[in-house]
Amino acid sequence: MKPLRSRFSKDAEELVQEYTGSIAFDQRLYRSDIAGSIAHARMLARQGIISDKNAELIVMGLVSIRQEIEEGKFVFRTELEDIHMSIEARLTEKIGPVAGKLHTARSRNDQVAVDMRMFVKEAIGQTIGGLRGLQRAIVHVAEANKDVVMPGYTHLQRAQPVLLAHHLLAYFEMFERDVGRFKDCLARTDVLPLGSGALAGVPYPIDRDFLAAELCFSKVGQNSIDAVSDRDFVIEYESAAAVAMMHLSRLAEELTLWSSAEFGFVEMDDAYATGSSMMPQKKNPDVAELARGKVGRVYGNLMGILTVMKSLPLSYNRDLQEDKEGLFDTVDTLLATLDVTAGMVNTMRVNPDRTARAAGESYCLATDLADYLGRKGLPFREAYSAVGELVAYAIQQSKALDELELSDYRSFSSLFDEDVYSITVDTSVAARDSLGGTSPVQVEAQLARARVILENEGGN
Repeated sequence: MKPLRSRFSKDAEELVQEYTGSIAFDQRLYRSDIAGSIAHARMLARQGIISDKNAELIVMGLVSIRQEIEEGKFVFRTELEDIHMSIEARLTEKIGPVAGKLHTARSRNDQVAVDMRMFVKEAIGQTIGGLRGLQRAIVHVAEANKDVVMPGYTHLQRAQPVLLAHHLLAYFEMFERDVGRFKDCLARTDVLPLGSGALAGVPYPIDRDFLAAELCFSKVGQNSIDAVSDRDFVIEYESAAAVAMMHLSRLAEELTLWSSAEFGFVEMDDAYATGSSMMPQKKNPDVAELARGKVGRVYGNLMGILTVMKSLPLSYNRDLQEDKEGLFDTVDTLLATLDVTAGMVNTMRVNPDRTARAAGESYCLATDLADYLGRKGLPFREAYSAVGELVAYAIQQSKALDELELSDYRSFSSLFDEDVYSITVDTSVAARDSLGGTSPVQVEAQLARARVILENEGGN
C-alpha cells in the first residue's frame, strides 16, 4: 500500500516524508490503534455496513499484526507516515482489498484522537499507581520514625520543633492532591471521539454508544468538530504532571539538603547514590538531584503543547501531530521519577540523634516562651518582644536558652518562673495538638487517615 497521494502528480520528497512522518514516535500507540480498529470493524458489521465475514477477517488480521509488533517482527516504514497507515498497509498485505473497508465511516482525525485518549487514560492509571507507591513509601518511613523530632523550617531557617513524620506527611498531602488532579483529568479524557469523521460526522448509520462500550469510554463526544481538534486532555495531563514534578522536586531538594554533612538528617541507601570520579569519599544524592532537575523538561513539554494550541483554528490541523512527543516524554519522565523516588525514600536511613540535636538548637523554643508568657496574661505582642530581647541577650552571651539563669529570664519579664525550664522540644511538639498539628496524637491521626486512603484504593 502506497502513501495517500491520489490527487497528486508525484510523490513527496524524501525530506518531506521524514519531516512530516510521526512513525518514529507514534508507533507506541499501536495497542490503542488496533483496539480502536477492532471495535470499529465490529461496529460496522453490527450495523450492516460491512459483512460479518469481512469484519472477522479484519479483526483476525489486526490481532496478528499486534502480535507481530509485540514480537518485534513488524517493520515500520517512514514513507507510511504514522502508526495508522502502517497498520492499515500491513493489514492490506495480509488480507487484501478487504482491509480498505475498515476505514469506512472513519478518518485519521478521529482515529488519532481516540488513540490519544486511550493512551492518556492508561497513563493516568499508571500515574496514580506511581503516586500511591510513593505515598506508601512516605507512610512507611513516617511510621518507622514516629517519635523522631526535627526542626521545622521557614525561610530555610530553623523555626519550631516538629515530628519528622509530620514533615513527611506534608508530602503525602501534596501527592494526594496530585491524585485528585489526575482523577479530574480522567473525567474529561474519558470521552469518545471516534465516529466524528474528519470533522463533520459520517453519513453512515454508525453506533457510537457501542464503540464507547467496546473501548470503555463513559461518554461520547457531542460535537464532531470539537472531538477531532480537542487536546485539552493532553494539556490537563501535562499540567497535572508539571505540578506533580514540582512536588517531587521539592522533596528531592530537601532530601539532597538533609543528606549533606551540614544537615546529616538522612543517609541515602547505597543503591540510590553514586560516587565521584575523582573523590573516593563522596556519596552523591544523584537520584534526588536528577528528580529535582527533570522537572524542567516536563515544564517545557507543557509550554510546548500550550503554544501549539494557541490560536489554532478549527478543526484538525497538522500542528496537532506535535501533541505526542512531549506527552510521551512527560509520561515516561513522571512515571520513572515516581518509581525511583519511592525506592529512594523507602530505603533511606534517618539519623534521629542529629535531627533531635538540631531541633533543640537555634532557639527553636522561642515561640513556646512567648506562648508561656501569653498564658500568664501578657498580650502576645508584648510577650513576643520580651522573648525577642531575651534571645538577643542569649546570643550575645553565647548561651542556649536552657543555660540562662532564672534571673536572666526575669530581667525581661517578671512572669517567668521555675516552670519555664519545663519547656522542652518534646513539650513543644506535644503542645501543637490542634487538628493537623505536629503533636504525636495529631500525627497518629494523620497516619491513620493516610492508611485508610491507601487501603480504600488498594494502593492504586
